[in-house]
Amino acid sequence: MIRRLLRWTGAGLLLLLIGAAMWLYTPDEDPARLRAVHAGPPSAFLDVAGLRLHLRDTGPREGPAVLLLHGFGSSLHSWDPWAGLLADRFRVVRVDLPGFALTGPDPTGDYSDARAAVVLAALLDRLGIAQADVVGNSMGGRIAWRFALAEPARVRRLVLVSPDGFASPGRPYGAPEPVPPVVHLLPWMMPRAVVRATLAPAYADPSRMTEADVDRAHDLLRAPGVRPAILARMAQHVLEDPRPLLPRLAQPVLLLWGDQDRLIPASHAQDWLAVLPRAELVVLPGLGHVPQEEAPEVSLRPVRAFLDR
Repeated sequence: MIRRLLRWTGAGLLLLLIGAAMWLYTPDEDPARLRAVHAGPPSAFLDVAGLRLHLRDTGPREGPAVLLLHGFGSSLHSWDPWAGLLADRFRVVRVDLPGFALTGPDPTGDYSDARAAVVLAALLDRLGIAQADVVGNSMGGRIAWRFALAEPARVRRLVLVSPDGFASPGRPYGAPEPVPPVVHLLPWMMPRAVVRATLAPAYADPSRMTEADVDRAHDLLRAPGVRPAILARMAQHVLEDPRPLLPRLAQPVLLLWGDQDRLIPASHAQDWLAVLPRAELVVLPGLGHVPQEEAPEVSLRPVRAFLDR
């Protein structure tokens, strides 16, 4: 009797696990539907450095160029509010970085900052842009300043929004950070509720995150090849000590931080100010890690003043 009960209990648990796996299983989304929903005008796709980049290039072609680089797991849509406000005078280029959203995986399999610099330089060449102001948020901020070091003649000014670059306490430089085992489930499981929970800490006030924001993020994370590319990027990433590198930046730098940033706290700005030769800091009250999404007009005001200078 006990043996039979255990057998039935085991079978029930197995069925429960299979049911849970089927409920959590999240296949890739149809690329045609993704393009139809998320790549309408003014989106374009260009072949650049072996990639087919998804980008938006708006504003007057003769205006000063501004290149906008999104953060980890995000997309060019993060910048749409700023782009609309800047397009009266600036040529605004925003791009899905390799491995993310509708650009998708890099055929080289290389997700290093050095590879990103090659891609960005080739993109500016393809667009006929000799020099640009470069704006980056979080991971995009790190790619922005690494690009400025690799291609100093291409970058006029830098705006770093809650940038990545300094190690968190206890994390060493020069060694890959272990990828948590649960993250390896990413290619098979990506419920919308998990996406919502992941996005919420980026906002000081999560109520400012709309359902459309969650839907778009959920869609674009399920673009074909994106989730394995994210895992590859995480496995490859080795954080280099920025303190010997940042003093070489000759460009003026604006650091922009939300004072309620829970992902990279605003107190980290002091690390940057200590080593950057030409930097200024603006802290935005009541905003979090993605101020360009949370309060576009308020967060753009100091950036516009910096770019208009």
